[in-house]
Amino acid sequence: MSLREKIQFYLIDCKTIPGKLIDVAIIFLNVLVCILFVIDTYEDIPQSIRGFLWHMEVVIIVFFIIEYIARLYGSRNRVKHIFNIFSLIDLAAILPIFFIFFPTAAPLKIGFIRVIRILRIFRFLRFTADPIFFFGTISPRILKIVRLLFTILIIFFVSSGLFWFVEHGANPEIRNFGDAFYFSVVSLTTVGFGDITPHTDGGRWVTVLMILSGIILIPWQVGQIVKEWIGLSGKKESVCPQCGLKYHDKDASHCKACGHVIYQEFDGL
Repeated sequence: MSLREKIQFYLIDCKTIPGKLIDVAIIFLNVLVCILFVIDTYEDIPQSIRGFLWHMEVVIIVFFIIEYIARLYGSRNRVKHIFNIFSLIDLAAILPIFFIFFPTAAPLKIGFIRVIRILRIFRFLRFTADPIFFFGTISPRILKIVRLLFTILIIFFVSSGLFWFVEHGANPEIRNFGDAFYFSVVSLTTVGFGDITPHTDGGRWVTVLMILSGIILIPWQVGQIVKEWIGLSGKKESVCPQCGLKYHDKDASHCKACGHVIYQEFDGL
């Protein structure tokens, strides 16, 4: 195989053992980047450790740059790949490192880097795009549940990160990511203790967007899961030997997808 075909086979298709190991490594690095962001919000971290964490993050971003270039090179349609939502998320994840070369824009650089670092958690959406995970294939029902859990996690993480970014320094109650996360959980669950409130216009807008995204996205995905479960309650698991369709009506004699005869056992026969 050519180099481009190898990249398609191992990195993009990711159905082989090396491809799955690459997925595991990418997931681990994504988790590590999110942890580094959370740690960086705590002001009592020694400067030496903070510098070490920054260098670690630069190394990870360099790996993401290599991954982005490899995916672009190996894609079958490069123009379509560039404007793919997951490619745009990948590009946003590596943009902050280029601000290192613009020292004159230090305030903008620091603010931009912090905001983009929050949004890197969206890279996890790539791994919920299809039912083929690094550990095997999961059913569409389980995939919808995984997407729901990721949606909740992303809403909490992004909302907490953005709220910390706009409120820390202006709000004495928001000292680190943990304080912002506590506020996000209390707000989204409508508990509303009132011990933490936004002090800035940016904080109020983040709160509004957080609540709107929560009441729109989460019920919509829950509705999709319930709808599928209700639909499957009247079906029987019987795999079509022709096309592989797994669920059919209980009284079906032929596959509704390809028309192949389905051999089922019916009560009373």
